[in-house]
Amino acid sequence: MSKPIIRVGLSKEPVSLDDVAARLARETNGLGAGSLVVFMGFVKGVVDGYKVNTLSYEAYEDVALKKMEEIAREEAAKWEKTYAIWIIHRIGVLKPGDPTIYVFVVAEPRHKAFELASRILDRVKHEVPIYKLEAREDGEYWILGDHTRVRRGEELQEAEKR
Repeated sequence: MSKPIIRVGLSKEPVSLDDVAARLARETNGLGAGSLVVFMGFVKGVVDGYKVNTLSYEAYEDVALKKMEEIAREEAAKWEKTYAIWIIHRIGVLKPGDPTIYVFVVAEPRHKAFELASRILDRVKHEVPIYKLEAREDGEYWILGDHTRVRRGEELQEAEKR
């Protein structure tokens, strides 16, 4: 079995799902896989009942890319029939409906590809130094992990409580 194709990136522009899917199908079609699982996250328009205006992503780019590649390699090593993993995270100021992250997994059987994509997404959200500032109609909030929000300006108060 050959090593899986691993690619990671940070992008200010959206990605063409058709282009990446076609490229991955071409690059892996002779290896035995017949399916590609794609996860695409996007900016929510409403959170906690408040309209979201923008979601800004900032990253320590070198560290973020290194960590994303580490995650992809570690997850690929957990299943021998993993043929490709691509992770692309958006950075910059995004609006509701804009794509935020893409996880592409080619593996067989397909249920393993779904499992890999889910684990990769969870790890990226919790381990990669990408910071999110949500601007909504009731203020600005730093997003920690999946669900914790800290109002901008109250960060020190929260830290002092711990």
